[in-house]
Order: sequence, then C-alpha cells, then structure tokens
Amino acid sequence: MKAIAFDLSLPIADDNSLFELQQPKPKASGHDLLVKIDAISVNPVDAKIRMRARPEKAEPKVLGYDAVGTVEEIGENCTLFNVGDVVFYAGDMNRQGSNAEYQLVDERLVGKAPNTLDSAQTAALPLTSLTAYEMLFDRLQIDTKRPFQSKENSLLITAGAGGVGSIMIQLVKALCPDVTVIATASRPESQQWCKTMGADYVINHTNGIASEFESIGIKGVSHIASITHSHSHFDDFAQIIQPQGKICLIDDPATPLNIQQLKAKSVSLHWELMFTRSLFQTDDMIRQHHILNQVAQLVDEGKVGTTLGKHLGKINVDNLKTAHALAESSQSIGKLVLEGF
Repeated sequence: MKAIAFDLSLPIADDNSLFELQQPKPKASGHDLLVKIDAISVNPVDAKIRMRARPEKAEPKVLGYDAVGTVEEIGENCTLFNVGDVVFYAGDMNRQGSNAEYQLVDERLVGKAPNTLDSAQTAALPLTSLTAYEMLFDRLQIDTKRPFQSKENSLLITAGAGGVGSIMIQLVKALCPDVTVIATASRPESQQWCKTMGADYVINHTNGIASEFESIGIKGVSHIASITHSHSHFDDFAQIIQPQGKICLIDDPATPLNIQQLKAKSVSLHWELMFTRSLFQTDDMIRQHHILNQVAQLVDEGKVGTTLGKHLGKINVDNLKTAHALAESSQSIGKLVLEGF
C-alpha cells in the first residue's frame, strides 16, 4: 500500500521532509479495525510530531491523526463495527497514522461517520471534536444538565477560528445553549468565521483580552478554554476568571506560567491532551467511541456542522507539504482536508 512518511525532522520546504513509500497492507486482529482511508485532515500536531523526531535515521513514521474511511476487516475481539461500516476517528499517536491507503485503529477510539456529510467534510471533525468535547465536559466540567443562566457565567475560547475553537463553539451551543460564548480572533475573516460558528461575542486578543472584556461589558467568565498562546494571555486570564472558575490549556506555553495568580480565587488549572486515553490505554478508552457517535448524531440533527476550511486535493506528498506549511503558519481558518489517493 502507499504511505507518506518522514524519518528526519526537516523544514517542510525540504525535499525530504515527507516522502512516499510502499508498505505491506496490515491485517486486523484483537480490537483493531482495518480501515481503507477515504479522507484525512492535517492538524498542528502533525507538524509538531514531524519536527520532534530524532535527527538520526530511524524507521519511517507515518503521520496522520484524523481519518474517515470504510472498515475492510475486523479483529476477533471487535464488537462495535462490521465490515463495510463508514467510520471516523483520530487514532493513536503511538501507531502508524492515517497518511496511508490503509490503517489499523482500535475500535474503541472510532465512531460511525455522520450520514449527512461527505468524506472530506467528515475528516475535518474527529481530533478537534474529541479535544473540544474533552475540554468542555471532562476537564472544565461544564454541566449540560444545569445550563448557565447569565452572562456572568460564560466561556472564553481563544483562537475561536481554528479547528478546535470552531467545533467547540458549536458543541457548546448545541449542548449548553444558555452559555454565553466569547471567542477571540484578530483578523476580520477569522472574526466572521467565529460568528458563523455561533459565538455570541468575538474579541480581538491582540488588543488585550481583559481590556476587550471591558468593551463588551462582561466582567468575568467562569470557564476558559485556552487553545494557543496561553503564556501571552495568562495574566489576563487571572484577571477575568471568576472565583472558583476553571481554566483548561491544550498548548505548550513558551514561558512558565505564574499559576500563583490563581490561588486567591481558588481557580483550578487543567490540561487536555486528546491522546491521553490511547497513550495510556485507560479503562475508559471507549469514551472516545461514544463522543464521536454523539458528534455524528449532532451533525445529522443539524446542530453541528463541518469545520472544513480548505480542501487541498488528493493525499500526496506535495499536498501534505502544503497542509503542514499552513498548519505551521497558525493562520488557517477551520480544518485542512485531503481526499483520496
């Protein structure tokens, strides 16, 4: 089968940063599904992993943490899927990825794809949906059964026009419609995207988050989902977070955070890594299966839509390099998708 891999950490413009190779077609066993890949999307984590490999030659690594495809084989312990099912998932960073014609993936990390989207639209959803959902309900513990009732109980989402922010805005509005969502975005097109996704307010983080809050008349928030540049915004977070509020980060802050600022307000700080369950084979791995199925249901009910930003063509080396370059720029809106070999 065709696969696209890397074996050295090189700038994406380098001819050898990604390359095509032939690999044996895997065979499903245990809890694994063998999935024939139809479409993928590229996330910032793809570029981060590519640039963190050992500099010496190693076994080529196939990247890719978002996929939609058709189940071709099932392992002997599989109970959730059948051959022919169309599925979507974000996979496991310890295994070979989705930038290949076929991939093995543990069925407990997989959901049935929405019926109302095509493959490219679906490929935009899994990793960011899982990240956003886990941030909202596993880490920040927003309660869908006790929706917020006032602007004083609100959610701030930084980088609202990115992949995670785009789906998070929609999930909050679908599952907790009374939550007031404040998203940050700097460019006019990014701000409009956030409004289209359903944000109640869009502020420009380059002007300072705390000062922007004053301009919209909101004194503070009970929950903050910080997706990028947490180190730049952390002092503002400490200022606007309500007493006993919660902050969740997914990025890797460039400088240490002064978390002592949070003590007086008894604010809790959380981390989210979507791969934690698969990395450590946690007892609740199957939760990702249930989350993806719920996302698919919300899509089919018309409550959540795709966050596809750019369709970059077929899955090949040149198009993947373009996608990595865009992911590294932090300027893309929505998700970057490739489809077919």
